[in-house]
Amino acid sequence: MTDQMELDQAQPDDASTPENVTPGEDGPAAGSNSLEHEGEIAADFLETLLDITDLDGDLDVDIDGDRAAVAIVDSEDGRVPRRLVGSNGEVLEALQELTRLAVHAETGERSRLMLDVAGYRAQLRTQLVEQAEETVAEVKKSGQPIPMDPMSAFERKVVHDAVLAAGLKSESEGSDPNRHVVVLPH
Repeated sequence: MTDQMELDQAQPDDASTPENVTPGEDGPAAGSNSLEHEGEIAADFLETLLDITDLDGDLDVDIDGDRAAVAIVDSEDGRVPRRLVGSNGEVLEALQELTRLAVHAETGERSRLMLDVAGYRAQLRTQLVEQAEETVAEVKKSGQPIPMDPMSAFERKVVHDAVLAAGLKSESEGSDPNRHVVVLPH
């Protein structure tokens, strides 16, 4: 079995640092200025997209750790159409990839930008942390590894972080679309 970080680093949409870019070098991980610029490019792209499609929504740009974070939120004019999230976040994932491509086209650098629509990812993160904590409790009680349901790279990253914060280890196993986290005892 391979360590969780090695397995998840191979995923294109995970939270790993891009190859050949280390903190302090030019690129998306270079610092807050480049991340702010990345967020601004993403916001411009998404604002244009919302205007073209005549959809309501305001944009919040932030830096979350070592990545730009952009959220489409309800505006005074109306609510963000929940169809921008789609079934199980599929439309959101596609919008995120398109936005990353727009940033890449302008900067020439791989983007690790995280997009949220109408608080979907924030709510999902809360649910995943709770699920991870429940699984950690079961593993501590039984002393046996417990596999979780298949998840996206974003979801696995949230679970791995929650498991680590609880003092246990975890690994990702399988291949998409059945890639999942296994929570391990000490």
